[in-house]
Amino acid sequence: MIIVIQCANSKRPGAGTLLTKDSTPVKFVARPELAPDDDYAYARPDDISDNDESWRQRLEHYNASVSGNPLGLLPACELYENPVYLQLAEKVGRSRLFILSAGWGLISANFLTPVYDITFSTEARGPNLYKRRRRGDHFADFCMLPENTTEPVLFLGGKSYLPLFLSLTRNIRTSRTICYNSIIPPDAPGCSLVRFETTCKTNWHYSCAKAFLAGTWDPDLS
Repeated sequence: MIIVIQCANSKRPGAGTLLTKDSTPVKFVARPELAPDDDYAYARPDDISDNDESWRQRLEHYNASVSGNPLGLLPACELYENPVYLQLAEKVGRSRLFILSAGWGLISANFLTPVYDITFSTEARGPNLYKRRRRGDHFADFCMLPENTTEPVLFLGGKSYLPLFLSLTRNIRTSRTICYNSIIPPDAPGCSLVRFETTCKTNWHYSCAKAFLAGTWDPDLS
């Protein structure tokens, strides 16, 4: 089984990021023009950096050629404060865990990922509007899940992340199962649906992941 789980807002303290030529740390956001005036250089992942390639390309090259990881970037499954990501990686194996990131796309658990502050959540408004990725914004999202995988894919995430999951996995040949919590099933053509009942409404997918880890919930993807 392959598990895809949506990303989280809270990142581990001290997590690394990419740097500009003058060594200013870069924080990746959806709308840099609205970001706070502080010690970061703000950018979208697909903005052109100060070496004439996009920051996404620089990150891809860093992952391909890094020696010693000098910038201290964390693997995606270790980037978020919630321990459930690392626990899932330990249970199913890092090669079978993928993170659906609002900033980077569908990335593998071991992909070295910089600090970013991008979300699909409508809660990002007012002074936090710079974080919110809108429908139609340009993101050249990664899709690291192989199209030829033969393992069933389970998605754990909220409805705001579902369109990105459906788009990035549309060419996957194996079965896709969506775990959902709402009373009304989501519209997910070509996917199976499994309802997970919980009284938790905010980040309910963590309850689902914890039940899977504890062995009290089996999505039965056979």
